[in-house]
Amino acid sequence: MAVLEGMWQHNYIFSNGIRLHYVTQGEGPLMLMLHGFPEFWYSWRHQIPEFAKDYKVVAIDLRGYNDSDKPPEQSAYVMSELIKDVEGVIKGLGYERCVLVAHDWGGAIAWNFTYAHPNMVERLIVLNIPHPAKFVEGLRTPQQLMRSWYVFFFQMPILPELWLQSFDYEAVGNAFVNMAIDQNAFTPADIEAYKDAAAKRGALTAMVNYYRNIFTSARQQDWSLLDVPTLMIWGEEDTALGKELTYGTQEFVRDFQLRYIPNCSHWVQQEKPELVNQYMREFLAG
Repeated sequence: MAVLEGMWQHNYIFSNGIRLHYVTQGEGPLMLMLHGFPEFWYSWRHQIPEFAKDYKVVAIDLRGYNDSDKPPEQSAYVMSELIKDVEGVIKGLGYERCVLVAHDWGGAIAWNFTYAHPNMVERLIVLNIPHPAKFVEGLRTPQQLMRSWYVFFFQMPILPELWLQSFDYEAVGNAFVNMAIDQNAFTPADIEAYKDAAAKRGALTAMVNYYRNIFTSARQQDWSLLDVPTLMIWGEEDTALGKELTYGTQEFVRDFQLRYIPNCSHWVQQEKPELVNQYMREFLAG
């Protein structure tokens, strides 16, 4: 599709025993971008060229997504494997550390990776994903349980995949258009790109398997005080993750900044790209 082409280059890297697809643009320190569900590298289309002015920007397809390998086993999508993927990408690209930028499921991986390998993350930028401890805390409240209904639906076999692919992947397209405050942020070509990525053989089961392992991945652990400077950007009208999940995050991060964006949905870097890029720039310059 024409929308997938740009100044960036497409490439592959072997990490943790699998082949991951990524796009890259620019030279310099590494900025690694991790997307969420039901997305792929394309979620960062507004950030890649902007930050390629100063960084080697690499936006990967997470395992199971788009053009990356899709191991069939559910156990392939536990958090420990996802952390190893990120570690292998950074080292495989010839770097020791990176600026890690992540959204949604990519953000969950980024939080866990930063705790596991703090020396490999120069700065952490997470978008509309809470600290893991705050998410677990939120799941104990009725309001977040209602918002997270799909997490429990995705525990079922087969039905989630059938639902996602029905009526030409209508649920995938609706995830963007129906949640967005500014629906013009997504063109018909954008939606088709997301549908096409989800339609690749094995992708739907892989994507849902992240959720099937979510309660294993979210097991209680000691979330000590994180020393990596961290920026959280949050679209306030997120219907999947309540704004209250951001409250108290500073208790877990020594150097923490939080920027709310009003009138903006879960898809914050796609709906308000100029503001997201500005807040990222200010944080990286600080």
